[in-house]
Amino acid sequence: MTLNLIAMHGWAGDQRAWEPWRIAAAGRGWSLETGERGYGQQTPHAPRWPGAGGAVLVHSLGLHLLPAELWSQARAVVLLASFGTFVPPGPGGRRTRAALEAMAGRIRQGELAPLLDEFLAKAAAPARLDQLPLGVAQEGSDAAGVARLLEDLALLGRCDGLPEAFPRSVPVLVVEAGADQIVPAASRALLRQALPQAESWTLEAIGHSLLGTPLVGPVLDWLDQWLVGPGPGAELQQNARPALPAHG
Repeated sequence: MTLNLIAMHGWAGDQRAWEPWRIAAAGRGWSLETGERGYGQQTPHAPRWPGAGGAVLVHSLGLHLLPAELWSQARAVVLLASFGTFVPPGPGGRRTRAALEAMAGRIRQGELAPLLDEFLAKAAAPARLDQLPLGVAQEGSDAAGVARLLEDLALLGRCDGLPEAFPRSVPVLVVEAGADQIVPAASRALLRQALPQAESWTLEAIGHSLLGTPLVGPVLDWLDQWLVGPGPGAELQQNARPALPAHG
């Protein structure tokens, strides 16, 4: 059975980060369509279902970048190092909001390149920055791309819960990066609280960009079991999951 997937990157990312997922999905006879905000040299476009709906995969802010009409046909959702509310309540939230405002100020002052280097180093950690795929930090951004970065940085500060169109009755997998230096721990906890029915995996020693973990196969296996159904390899797929750092 063919399964359609739609994937959306997060802030300062682009669609090329999904290439390993596209290759793995194609190996199963599935399609993967990506969205692109166009922060750098990639042409911006909103993803569309190629046919009937399927599964949505989002990383971080990608959850809030997808159009509402797309969610209506989602049959399953995978949230990777994501959040509903980015700025948590309390003192931690005030620090997060101040950091967002400082980032916006640096971008307006022409300090985009060093800011992106710092942000992406934190996103990659504990892995090395050079393990991230090619993107806006290496290729640069034009005026339109800078405007989108600022617009979506402001969106981060306004994200207060799941998008209104988020499908509440479909299977949801939350993959949390235990060593995430971008999404506050309190925001990760709020996401789990907002989706009590979701299955949750915690990758204890993995950072925000989810580098260094064999995540693609287990996530696609999860989708296979929910949306395609068990096949001859179902038992092997189930047994493969403990290879991930930790599920909680």
